Amino acid sequence: MSETFGQALRRFRLAAGLSQPAVARQVHVDQGNLSRYENDRQRPSPNTAGHLDELLGSGGELRRLATGDIAPDVLTSDDRDRLGRVRERPHKLDGGAVAALASVLAAQRRLDDTMGPGPLIPATLAQVRMVTDLVRQATGPHRGALAEVVAEWVQFAGWLYAETRQDEEALRWLADAEQAADEIGDGVLAAQAANFRGYVARQRGNWRGVARWFLAEHHTPGASVHQRLGAAAQAAHGAGRLGDRDGARRMLEVADGLLEESARHPAPRTAYWLNPTFHRLNLGLAHMSLASFDVAADHLEQGLNGLPADQQGAAWTGEYRKAFADAAAAQ
Repeated sequence: MSETFGQALRRFRLAAGLSQPAVARQVHVDQGNLSRYENDRQRPSPNTAGHLDELLGSGGELRRLATGDIAPDVLTSDDRDRLGRVRERPHKLDGGAVAALASVLAAQRRLDDTMGPGPLIPATLAQVRMVTDLVRQATGPHRGALAEVVAEWVQFAGWLYAETRQDEEALRWLADAEQAADEIGDGVLAAQAANFRGYVARQRGNWRGVARWFLAEHHTPGASVHQRLGAAAQAAHGAGRLGDRDGARRMLEVADGLLEESARHPAPRTAYWLNPTFHRLNLGLAHMSLASFDVAADHLEQGLNGLPADQQGAAWTGEYRKAFADAAAAQ
């Protein structure tokens, strides 16, 4: 498990040879508050976290763990001030604060495509803790929008663990994400949690699990047409790997039948990567499982070549590149 803010604060305080009362005096906080910080029962304001960072010489680590700061370029000074006020007074939550948090999460997703998942996990966990604490205390008309962002953030943490093959952690986070999505009645997020579970099953070579979880995604109430299409293709892949060729072909027919409808609708915001080009990648895997190597190679080549520039080198593309090489060699 990654170090929490409280654990890091205690470690840096002890390394500096300072008592709690000494630190409290120098950063002008109550010692009781400092004790709660160290026990992760309260989170400091960004200003207090900055003072602790400077006093204890943590080189930005305490500030990062307290604020979940990894994408400073997406937040204006006004955004930071707004978020600082909301963290101290959650009942003052407004739409601007929710939008600022959503922009940070969007930046994290882009960084995953360009940097890879490993470096993002510690900051993402800090961010999840922060937004989860915030939504528990928040009130007012904007709390529902914040709850959606929180559910998406929890899911993103599960995806990062899945990408790094920390499967048990991934599944634990994805179960929490599914529950969070169900609590707010968001079918798109619930379907995506099932999708990521299917991804974990595929990395493990658990083809029955692949078929099961992608069928669950396909049939989740509220799933978008793009999700149902992609899930049908990936369930076909699982069926094909299990030797159920008829079942695989039926699911491919379902996927083909959704292509025209999907072209009329944009991908959901929380699954922005779902588009006709991306669907080709999973159709390619399905045709690979049926030994239709020429069709598979065509889908995979066009899918890979059509990815946006910032996704071309993403870690998750590795399995598709290998599948394309295998399909091309088998023709």
